[in-house]
Amino acid sequence: MTTTTDQSYAPYAEALVAHSGRDWLRLNVPGHAAAPGSALTDRFGARVTALDFPPLLDGLDVGPDNPLEQALALAARAWGARRTWFLTNGASQGNQIASMVAPALGRTLVVQRSVHSSVVDGLVLSGLDAVFVQPSVDPEQGIAHGVTAGDVAQALRRAPDAAAVYVVSPSYFGAVADVRAIADAAHAAGVPLIVDEAWGSHFGFHPALPAGALALGADLVTSSTHKLAGSLTQSAMLHLADGPFADRLEPLVDRCFRLVQSTSASALLTASLDLARRALVSGADRITGSVAAADAVRGAVRARGRFGLVCDRFHRFPDVTAADPLRIAVDTRAGGITGHEARQSLSRDHRIMVEVSTDSALVAVFGAGSAPDTERFVDALHRLPSPLTGSDGPSREPLSLPRPGAARLTAREAFLSPSRVVPAAAAVGLISADTLAAYPPGIPNVLPGEVITAETVAFLRRTAAAPGGHVRGAVDPAVSRLRVVAS
Repeated sequence: MTTTTDQSYAPYAEALVAHSGRDWLRLNVPGHAAAPGSALTDRFGARVTALDFPPLLDGLDVGPDNPLEQALALAARAWGARRTWFLTNGASQGNQIASMVAPALGRTLVVQRSVHSSVVDGLVLSGLDAVFVQPSVDPEQGIAHGVTAGDVAQALRRAPDAAAVYVVSPSYFGAVADVRAIADAAHAAGVPLIVDEAWGSHFGFHPALPAGALALGADLVTSSTHKLAGSLTQSAMLHLADGPFADRLEPLVDRCFRLVQSTSASALLTASLDLARRALVSGADRITGSVAAADAVRGAVRARGRFGLVCDRFHRFPDVTAADPLRIAVDTRAGGITGHEARQSLSRDHRIMVEVSTDSALVAVFGAGSAPDTERFVDALHRLPSPLTGSDGPSREPLSLPRPGAARLTAREAFLSPSRVVPAAAAVGLISADTLAAYPPGIPNVLPGEVITAETVAFLRRTAAAPGGHVRGAVDPAVSRLRVVAS
């Protein structure tokens, strides 16, 4: 059997393909039984159902040194981890696991305010208190970036019972934090650093890319491998560093993983993680092409002069130390159109999908190893009508994110308390029972246990009314009603 040091090998994916090629009479789940003529095979082809096996099969994930164990060991080696877990419910699952582990280390999580909503879900699951570290915000773009090591150290002084520090790097817009300095601050206080590196699963695999969080001192890292590293949607990884907290964390993470991982984990998602790891390790030339393509788009945007680039402002913020070159964040307001309108027009009129839009910007991403049609994107971008919003185009007034209301209860206390639904205007001044996060990008604007402010209500309703806007956790799509803690 090939050893687990051979990164050109995809042991689980290859074993799955071999398994599917045998003449099986399938009298087990899944119910489609890979039968010809089913609705799935008619639409997606026989190959998909043939590869769709349940867990606990000899030759795949059962027995010593089985292909799944080999694939996990290869992934850990590739990302520089002591141990890696494959996740089939996205990086959200990894964030929930990390949050559930933390109560064994302390009672308060020191957490970047602009974390993904799944981290707040983790606070509900764990029952931890939280001390929030406010990120910097670009006032012209209304975009939250990251936090500094000094901000983290100050928050740790307010939390003598801290369990861990939890930060995000990179941001949705490609801003990379000084993870090494933040790790040093956390370790000086005797706590581990957890990094939501959902958008940086490709980091560290090419000289043009920033270093990965594990290499910079992080102790536990969530990696949304499907985002830019090329695995299937909903697949991700959780990496544990071989650092000072590893002996304590490893058994806790493993137990929490088993609590939240499906007992019917998808073989297709698992195999895609194995293949994505192999592609990253062996794909330096392809990644070079992806970086060059993204650089070409940025160069064309600068040369044409209509739009701006968000990354050209990163140097103004002390918490941003680098930028992900595979993220292209375009300041659309500079070109006379909102990000939401630009995204809608690109999709409707040009069949071009981008990742994120806000009032002021849109973000396109290039997968590590992909080679998109850059000229098509640049040309379509510059064919967008202007202006669409009002006679003078979108406002160039500074954009602001709503300031959070005061915390009155822990997230878990509020979530589990008796609640009632009230009109949005009547919710102002009351305590939220829900997490409400404007999508995109999915950063929570109000947490369970926080007082709802008029500013937040107006922001969420405006987001919900925008093209492509959505508020996760809202009682209704228009955010006309909110769920509050019953007094």
